[in-house]
This record gives sequence, C-alpha cells and structure tokens, in this order.
Amino acid sequence: MNLTINGEERQFDRTLTIDELLASLELDGSKVAVECNLAIVPKSVYSKTQLTDGDKLEIVHFIGGGNTDSSDEDPFIVAGEQLKSRLIVGTGKYKDFEETKLAIEASGADMVTVAVRRVNITDRSQPMLVDYVDPKKYTYLPNTAFCYTADEALRTLRLAREAGGWDLVKLEVLGHEKTLYPNMIETLSAAKTLISEGFKVMVYCSDDPIMCLELEDMGCVAIMPLGAPIGSGLGIQNPVAIGIIKDQAKVPVIVDAGVGTASDATVAMELGCDGVLMNSAIAHASNPVLMASAMKDAVSAGRKSFLAGRMPRKKYADPSSPLAGLI
Repeated sequence: MNLTINGEERQFDRTLTIDELLASLELDGSKVAVECNLAIVPKSVYSKTQLTDGDKLEIVHFIGGGNTDSSDEDPFIVAGEQLKSRLIVGTGKYKDFEETKLAIEASGADMVTVAVRRVNITDRSQPMLVDYVDPKKYTYLPNTAFCYTADEALRTLRLAREAGGWDLVKLEVLGHEKTLYPNMIETLSAAKTLISEGFKVMVYCSDDPIMCLELEDMGCVAIMPLGAPIGSGLGIQNPVAIGIIKDQAKVPVIVDAGVGTASDATVAMELGCDGVLMNSAIAHASNPVLMASAMKDAVSAGRKSFLAGRMPRKKYADPSSPLAGLI
C-alpha cells in the first residue's frame, strides 16, 4: 500500500488503520491531528478508519509559534476564562524548547500561542512543544501564522481543534509578506465562518476602529489590533486609534505585534488595553528569560498606572511645594 504522508511517499506491506499507522510511525495519537484526503479524521475513529492505496495524509501537531496577577477585583476574562496574567506570549523563535519553557515561566503568562505544523515523520527523535510547555498548565491558543487566505486559516484551525480539542483560537490572515499586515477582507470572511462553527475567535487585525467594531459585532471574543508590524519592535505607532478601539469595545482589547521593549508594553497597558501579546520582543532579546521577567513587570506597572489614573497634562508648570508660609 502506498501512502503520501506530509508530502512524503511511504510504502507499507499491508493495509493499516490510522491507529496502526501512527503506531508504526511512533506517534502518540493524543498529541496529533490527522487529515486524510483533505478531510479531518476524528480521534474517536482512528482505530476504525482503514486506509487505502493512494491516500494522502497530513499529520500535524503544535509547535512554538508567547506572574502578572489578575486579582478578583480586576479580572482578565477572555471568552469566559479568567487568566492570571495580562501578558500572552508566543512560543516561537527561541533557540530551543528549553529556553521557551524558561522564558514562559519567567513571564508569568498562562496563555501561549502555538502554531500548527506537520509532524516530522522522518526523525522521531525531534521533541514536541507539549513535552516542555504542558497544555494542562497553560492555555494553548492555536493561531494561523503565515496563512494568507481565509481557506488556509480555516483548514489550520479545524486541524488544531482536532489535535487538541481547543475552540479558543487566534485568527490572523496576512496580506503582505513584507509588512505582515492583516488582510482584513479575508480576516472578516474567516472569522464569520469560524464563529458559525462554534470557534471562539480572538482576532489579529488592523488598528482601524471601524473594522474592529465590525469584528466585535460579528461575535469575536477579543480584538487584537497591531501596535506595529509583526516583529518590528517599533512600539505603539498609533496610540490614538488604539485608545479609540478600547473606548468603544465591550470585549477585551489586546495589543498584538510591534512591542520591542518593556516600556512599549507599559504604554499599551496605560492606554487601557486589557492585555499584550508578544513573541519577538522576548525571544530576540539578548537574554530572553530576563526580558520575559521585565515584560511581566512592565505589564503589571502599566495596568496599575491606568487604574490609578494619570495626572492631567498642563501647558505650564505647577509647583509641587505649597506657597503658603513662604519665607
């Protein structure tokens, strides 16, 4: 029997069920999702699904794609789930999974974004993210990194739900390879379909208040406008728009992309945003673990500053010492 698995042709001397195929590849069926001839196969029928000559299969898993305490008096709730941290971190771009693990621990984050990629069926010694970042300890947020059409994003997140059972997802549909700005037409199309299929959609989007309101009205559970292009480290480029988006939103607003250093995270939180999502700012730092700790403190400080309420801006000086009793 000839099968094409993750783009590689494989020959087997007998017919196999999906369960038997996974066993022969030394894969744990609970950690992967299987697509056969473009149709996702539920885990519950792996043992009953007989493969036939010429079948094309995709076997995917999660890879690296990102304690600020949230008290009961100031809870951070996304789609009904209360998170301890307002910092969400990505899991990509680190030198290895061990560094990923240590950085996440230092950040205090309890939600991490993960990408969906093919399983390496040739070298089974390759580690998996789930072996370092426990999905029972952290909330996995599958994303659609490097998807450029609605159809690509839909296929990715359907596989993600089958692989891990999560319906809370991060949707991003990119429009340009150089800027990585979102393609909002495709994003709107994908979001509408995902919501109709029962997904809880956190959506990466442009910093356009009108578009953000459209996404919220459609049913997205969190709005995630970019602060600056992905991986640029430029910081919040349009604070006025971000502020408007937050003022009009009834769902969490999370700045996603563009943060470069701790002060950028603080600025986002001082604007009133509910959280910040970042990856490159931590992973590309000279000391990612130390930067993760700095980001934890920055998000906490920014939130406290916002809740405290800054002093009004004034055109002229106002002496801090009292004038009464002046000698």
